[in-house]
Amino acid sequence: MCVESDGCELEGCGSSDEVRTLSGSMSPTLRSSPDLRSCRPGQKFRAALLKCKSPVAAAGILSFGNVLNYMDRYTVAVFICSFMVAAPIFGYLGDRFNRKIILSCGIFFWSVVTLSSSFITKEYYWLFVLSRGLIGIGESSYSSISPTIIGDLFTNNTRTMMLSVFYLAIPLGSGLGYILGSSAKEAAGDWHWALRVSPVLGITAGTLILFFVPEPKRGSADHAAGRLKTPWTCDMKALAKNRSYVFSSLASAAVSFATGAFGVWIPQYLFRAQVVQKSVVPCTQEPCSSKDSLIFGAITCVTGLLGVLIGAATTRLCRQKTERADPLVCAVSMLGSAIFICLIFVVAKKSIVGAYICIFIGETLLFLNWAITADILMYVVIPTRRATAVAFQGFTSHILGDAGSPYLIGLISDNLQKSYPGSDLWKFLSLGYALMLCPFVIVLGGMFFLATALFFLDDREKAERQLSQSTTSPSSIKV
Repeated sequence: MCVESDGCELEGCGSSDEVRTLSGSMSPTLRSSPDLRSCRPGQKFRAALLKCKSPVAAAGILSFGNVLNYMDRYTVAVFICSFMVAAPIFGYLGDRFNRKIILSCGIFFWSVVTLSSSFITKEYYWLFVLSRGLIGIGESSYSSISPTIIGDLFTNNTRTMMLSVFYLAIPLGSGLGYILGSSAKEAAGDWHWALRVSPVLGITAGTLILFFVPEPKRGSADHAAGRLKTPWTCDMKALAKNRSYVFSSLASAAVSFATGAFGVWIPQYLFRAQVVQKSVVPCTQEPCSSKDSLIFGAITCVTGLLGVLIGAATTRLCRQKTERADPLVCAVSMLGSAIFICLIFVVAKKSIVGAYICIFIGETLLFLNWAITADILMYVVIPTRRATAVAFQGFTSHILGDAGSPYLIGLISDNLQKSYPGSDLWKFLSLGYALMLCPFVIVLGGMFFLATALFFLDDREKAERQLSQSTTSPSSIKV
């Protein structure tokens, strides 16, 4: 038997002598209190809802929303500019106002706009582009704020594990987006149907966030009792001086560069490889076969799952050996990924199966660092400026990464093709030469993670010192 905070008796709570409330413990004498009464149905339902507001349930709901975020993003990716512009704004809001309200409003907004955009005809293409831009605004609120809630619910290895679950959404949602876009077009004969699935799930996720995700105090998991709120300009100056944050953000941009280019061009590259091998005929009329997109999407889902889980487990193990485990694991995985991605362009001409194996290993290593990068940020940035830090890290990743990498690869390939415009072999080779830029960028990202390892301990100590000062004397904090 348990007692809710308003004095209602709850059934099925065990046989302990101590009577517990949802917010703490009460004296055993409360059992005999005349105010104790049976709960009304509405009160029992409210108590059940409160029980569901556990940190683990909150992390699961936020992860589900993030899957939808990336699934919708990679169905029709034309809104990256508005996403980048809106992210810093939501980072500012996320450090100062109720985060779960902002999250719910953002997910409801993007779901409604996505569904509405699916009914826009080609005569109003400009309106479709505008609607996708609005979706970017809604989704930027989610990407900027959600990780900070998880950061305030968990700490240390538990936080790493929960962030790993959350960041599974990047490869999983991206892969599902590729699959959804290709499958909907073939099944219904109209790609617009791909935009009518995620809104229903999005509204469901927004409702779950509103009712079941708590709003923890900023820094509660780090036992920061004092307030660390500082002006936005001070936050930006502090982040710019935080070397671990800057280098890990640049490394994250390198990952984004590669994944953005691969998502657009690898399926087409593999199709051209099969044309060279004479196993398929060139596609001269739309719609072309989507088999390679489906296979690549499936590989992305599986490698994302493996990569994030292996990354979390490896980091947890390596922390027993060195305190710099987080950035070092990221650096080694990036450098290893570059090797296998280079091999894709070596074996693709002779063996498609061999190319898929290299893609599998290369992507698994590449996806190792997503959750770890977020965990590095949680260690070196104080809680009250984490939303701003996440937002600007995302901004940097997009503006230096996937916002331009597909276009850059396409531009290089098109210019190379001009030498032999009618040759299928040269179309294949020119795209491969352009994609070879990606492993070089990945190596550069690995070097940035090595630089992060140099400064990680100092920056983490500074953040811990600020938290300690906020607990003892908030007025003495210097930014």
